[in-house]
Amino acid sequence: MPDLLVRSFAPFLLAFQPCFTQPSFSSFWAVTCAWILCSGRRSLTRIIQSGQLGHFKHFCSFHRFFSQARWNLDDLGRCVFDLLLPFCPEILTGAVDDTLARKSGRHIWGADMHHDPLRSTQKRPVFSFGHSWVVFSLHVSFPFAPQKVWALPILIRLYRKRKNSKLAPGRGGKLEKKQTGQATEKQYRTRPQLALEMIQVVAGWLGSRKLRVLGDSEYAGGSISRHLPVNTELISRMTRKAALFEPPPPPTAGRGRRRKKGQRLPNPLQMAQDAQRPWIKATARLYGRKVKVCYQSIDALWYSSAGQRLLRVVVVRDPKGHRRDDCFFSTDLTLTPLKILETFALRWPLEVCFRDVKQFLGFEDPQNRVSQATQRTAPLVLYIYDLTLLWYAQSGYRSASQSALDRIWYNRKTSVSFEDMLRTLRQATWHERIFGDSRLDAHTRKILEPLVEWAKAAA
Repeated sequence: MPDLLVRSFAPFLLAFQPCFTQPSFSSFWAVTCAWILCSGRRSLTRIIQSGQLGHFKHFCSFHRFFSQARWNLDDLGRCVFDLLLPFCPEILTGAVDDTLARKSGRHIWGADMHHDPLRSTQKRPVFSFGHSWVVFSLHVSFPFAPQKVWALPILIRLYRKRKNSKLAPGRGGKLEKKQTGQATEKQYRTRPQLALEMIQVVAGWLGSRKLRVLGDSEYAGGSISRHLPVNTELISRMTRKAALFEPPPPPTAGRGRRRKKGQRLPNPLQMAQDAQRPWIKATARLYGRKVKVCYQSIDALWYSSAGQRLLRVVVVRDPKGHRRDDCFFSTDLTLTPLKILETFALRWPLEVCFRDVKQFLGFEDPQNRVSQATQRTAPLVLYIYDLTLLWYAQSGYRSASQSALDRIWYNRKTSVSFEDMLRTLRQATWHERIFGDSRLDAHTRKILEPLVEWAKAAA
């Protein structure tokens, strides 16, 4: 195996060995290490070049690793899941969300026009060309920072639009098909259906343990809430005009079909506008800070979404009036309204994860044109993110002070970021490879130390 990273990183790579054949595992080892050390744009050829992997294998072997080799992404997700279990509480918290990886090029497999939330406004939606990835992550806290929650992706699915025969103007005005890899009617799955598939897989790994899944309003519909596994609960956002009902009354002795729902209740918007309804004032810890909120709560049926499953609905208001009224629900009736709000806020680390993998690991950079390579390369980047976090939680935090940058203008920073972890891993690797040689004399060490310090700032 190429000796590219610090030795303490090797046990995490060895945990994935059962997922691969021996040749594929050596390619996985080399690509993962080179990906972490690479800076700048991370296309596969750039990874091979920066890690000098051509001295280890022919460069075509790494392309075949993604496009033809026999390995399964869900097996890698199971390995990450097993590595995370020691850090998880008895009731696990997960989240589902989707992110857009922008692409350019007419022959990128599976790419299409998708809604771009970063460029859109409430009045003007914007669409961008690229891949839409649906991600399931586990949310955990590590001993080195017990107050901070991290989202670690363990399962990933590519959302593909339905296949159509429409042609678009190409070069010279010629009509041509611009998208490849669109799904047939049999292959097509909506984003919530892909999310449910991943939830069911993870629920099967848990055994008797329970799972709480967090999702935004796109994942609150009946395609998920009506098909949840027995050991899984859902916390999500509810539309303010949702039709709520009382539970059905007890069956009577008369003839006819048994009622499925009771009397109609005010919807969340009407509840918020009703001046006769009292608001409960409380303090909740949301998104890392304590804030004052006002809320109302009711247990009701949202029949069009969750069917006959009773939900705890929470309507929340900002006392300062800076934000509009919002509404959330939970299928777990043991949770208090404040706990529902605080648990839903734990969904945000997944958005931070998306930002980090795009900014520091080149999630959007690969330009694959083959089906298997497309569906494997970007998810592997998310697993590299997981491995970096796990290495830091296990041993990297001990050397964090050596890699810290002196930023006098940023004196309020108290927590560690993924950028800090990545720098620590690179710094530990350089220090071990350069100064680990016992034959290096003191004069040469003195010369090399400023160079390593300079490289730390550039990492």
